[in-house]
Amino acid sequence: MAEEEIKPIVRIADVDLDGHKKVPYALTGIKGIGIRMAYAICRRLGIDENKLLGELSDEEIERIQEEIDKLAEGESEIPSWMYNRRKDYETGKDMHLVGVQLDMTVKQDIDRLKKIRAYRGIRHELGLPVRGQRTKSSFRRGQTLGVKKKR
Repeated sequence: MAEEEIKPIVRIADVDLDGHKKVPYALTGIKGIGIRMAYAICRRLGIDENKLLGELSDEEIERIQEEIDKLAEGESEIPSWMYNRRKDYETGKDMHLVGVQLDMTVKQDIDRLKKIRAYRGIRHELGLPVRGQRTKSSFRRGQTLGVKKKR
């Protein structure tokens, strides 16, 4: 394929992606889509994984966009165990969130934990580690370290 036909920037899911990367690696530029999900999308749609993103036709790019939208609604044929939001707190549905939707949902989850005064919520409020790490020597930023010398 001629160099002139490669689109340098492709817009998918409100993100500008590099058209000079292979399709799966370019799709990882979308927040919420990792390399495994990107490969799953390519295989599901029958898109050659060795092609550059800029070489894809407008129709193929549109199909990728539609598949990402289906993931957000939980209606894709990609298995639900690959989704990043299973059994949503409010709806109970399995879905895969991307972009701003992912950021907002994580923030809402943390705010809910703070509101109900859950242990994890309190740790978030205090800026301490949430997942059980030891704190004797780690996470000591913001405090004066060492001992002051007596005069």
